[in-house]
Amino acid sequence: MTDTNQKQLGNTLWSIADQLRGAMDADDFRDYMLSFLFLRYLSDNYAAAVRKELGKDYPTADGDGRTVPLALWYASNPKDVQDLEKQMRRKVHYVIRPEHLWSSIANQARTQDPDLLNTLQAGFKYIETESFESTFQGLFSEIDLGSPKLGKTYTDRNAKLCTVIQKIADGLSEFSTDIDALGDAYEYLIGQFAAGSGKKAGEFYTPQQISDILSAIVTLDSQEPKTGPKRRLESVLDFACGSGSLLLNVRKNVAKAGGTIGKIYGQEKNITTYNLARMNMLLHGVKDTEFEIFHGDTLANDWDVMRELNPAKKPSFDAIVANPPFSLRWDPSDSMKDDVRFKNHGLAPKSAADFAFLLHGFHFLKDEGVMAIILPHGVLFRGGSEERIRTKLLKDGHIDTVIGLPANLFYSTGIPVCILVLKKCKKPDDVLFINAAEHFVKGKRQNQLLPEHISKIIDTYRERTEEPRYSRQVTMDEIEKNDFNLNISRYISTAVEEEEIDLDQIHAELVMIEGTIRDATKEHNAFLKELGLKELPG
Repeated sequence: MTDTNQKQLGNTLWSIADQLRGAMDADDFRDYMLSFLFLRYLSDNYAAAVRKELGKDYPTADGDGRTVPLALWYASNPKDVQDLEKQMRRKVHYVIRPEHLWSSIANQARTQDPDLLNTLQAGFKYIETESFESTFQGLFSEIDLGSPKLGKTYTDRNAKLCTVIQKIADGLSEFSTDIDALGDAYEYLIGQFAAGSGKKAGEFYTPQQISDILSAIVTLDSQEPKTGPKRRLESVLDFACGSGSLLLNVRKNVAKAGGTIGKIYGQEKNITTYNLARMNMLLHGVKDTEFEIFHGDTLANDWDVMRELNPAKKPSFDAIVANPPFSLRWDPSDSMKDDVRFKNHGLAPKSAADFAFLLHGFHFLKDEGVMAIILPHGVLFRGGSEERIRTKLLKDGHIDTVIGLPANLFYSTGIPVCILVLKKCKKPDDVLFINAAEHFVKGKRQNQLLPEHISKIIDTYRERTEEPRYSRQVTMDEIEKNDFNLNISRYISTAVEEEEIDLDQIHAELVMIEGTIRDATKEHNAFLKELGLKELPG
């Protein structure tokens, strides 16, 4: 599918959402719509796998086109159904009964079947419970088809669902719906819903332009970025992954460079967003064996995988990206002082967990890995415990680059943010500062980074080039003289130098102008004299 068609598909689906959600909160409607889009993907993927498995035994559609081919096979081969489903669990790791396939659900919607809601509910439950892998468990748990937001009565809710599903089915029928197309449409809708969610958007969405910067940074060779992208990343982590778009962007960047990723790991505290992330992975063709998303609190470190105390068994990652909640208030227990993540640097203050998130990720970074994290500017200069953490990271040579971004790039906040790039074994004994705060175009709601702005940041990072008022490599001696304050304005001046004035030239120009005025006045007075009018002084 071309980029134009993909955009049209996204626009079509968004238009449907805009028309149909009515008084329903955008976040609630988002979850219904994205789940239906995901069911369409699962159904197509499953039907294709069954068709391949059955070969010439796979039936064609019946005459009226209302009964799906798989239902015909089930009816004709009842004794073989169990074996087929067992085989599908091994191959695609989930099972969808014929009546729960998207094509069957869409037919029910078109005919306003009064039993659609019950069928859909049963279908979601069946997919979750009859899967072979845990990836699908609880996947639709936050989709409340009995919610009064859909309607006061069962009949009202069923009618609403019929309308929504029929519109989505009609919209999708106009386009090719391969994996890439549906995945891109899913991402587009997440972005559109984020635009209308205000501060809530920060819980699940990193703007694409910022995601592009982070993913490019971590996919460059961590020690020799000038050599270009890595060919292989064994593992990538986003410990505040939201809807998973940042992880998918890293995957896309690596694939674009001809490389591969072993496995993607994500963690997300919000249950609804956690489900969105799992759907997003599968919709983009990431197999359930190629990713692991955990639902839990990152700061509490309640993921058993991350709590391994044996250094030889501790998980570590080639690349870590994150856009955690900005300046989140947290309440660390006394025991956290001895937590392996924090004991070497100290605890972040209760008023702002920014450095707690940073240290969590940094603890799990491989020695040759790279981490890029989005944080508010306060981490660059705030005092107290944050100053102590920042100072130790700098003295140990772990902060590689500081990138200042423009204000108002996020849906959730208008404040300017920065990207910190950290490495455990970085080579240059300096810190690269990039001040990209003034390089953007103003948008209606948010400021925008154009491709050339993004390329400039990435190229400057890769080459570690210096440019007046934009980038500079700063020695550790200079940073120490500034008390380990990383405020970008201390190291890169944005003031425009005043142009020097050549007084001799200005004087000559004024003399010439005065002469011109005298000559013009003399000529003008000659005309006035001929007309008998009073002459001008001069």
